[in-house]
Amino acid sequence: MRVIVVGCGRVGSALAYQLYKKGHLVTVIDQKASAFDNLPVDFRGRTIEGDVLAREVLRRAEIEDADALAAVTSSDSLNALIAHIARTEYRVSKVVSRNYDPRQLPLQKAFSITVIASASWGVQRIEESLSDTPLRVVFTDSQTNFAIYQFEVPEFWHGRSLQELLPEGRSKAIALRRAGQLLPISVEQTLETGDLIYLSSDPEEIEALRHRLVFQKEQLA
Repeated sequence: MRVIVVGCGRVGSALAYQLYKKGHLVTVIDQKASAFDNLPVDFRGRTIEGDVLAREVLRRAEIEDADALAAVTSSDSLNALIAHIARTEYRVSKVVSRNYDPRQLPLQKAFSITVIASASWGVQRIEESLSDTPLRVVFTDSQTNFAIYQFEVPEFWHGRSLQELLPEGRSKAIALRRAGQLLPISVEQTLETGDLIYLSSDPEEIEALRHRLVFQKEQLA
């Protein structure tokens, strides 16, 4: 996946590095060259110094070929604007705008783009919003390391059971939604593509489930 990260502060640099380590092609844009010092020394993605609103800068970042863009500068209005431009003018399919000031949320949401509030979500939530993973965190409690995840049943899991998805019982299904309707939870429940399953689990257990899903998808490819 080709990803553009706009802003190379603490969140932008961490997000860019995390995406790079997962094998994505990452381009980072910032107005200040010194901001790239936030990137780890082994980061091998591209860096571009300049005004992100300048079309020349966007051209150099090859935005026409980008699959995703995350606007994570310190300006909520700039994040909303560049995310809107990326989606409407350049047809970037996955776009995320970071929010710092809760008072600016209505402005960002008015553009009908995905907005991530930094105070409650962070790098992991942004990365998941940009990726194709069927597992997304919807609630976290940093003090207890507890989280609730949403799992959207992919096509390759259609017709299989909830028990097959969670064979060890280490992650608990707390809700199952299909076509907007809640269904009773049962390990024998047959799953359909697009079902939304909400799981209570800790990150370690979810990571094991994520690896299992990736393996099974690769086996079917």
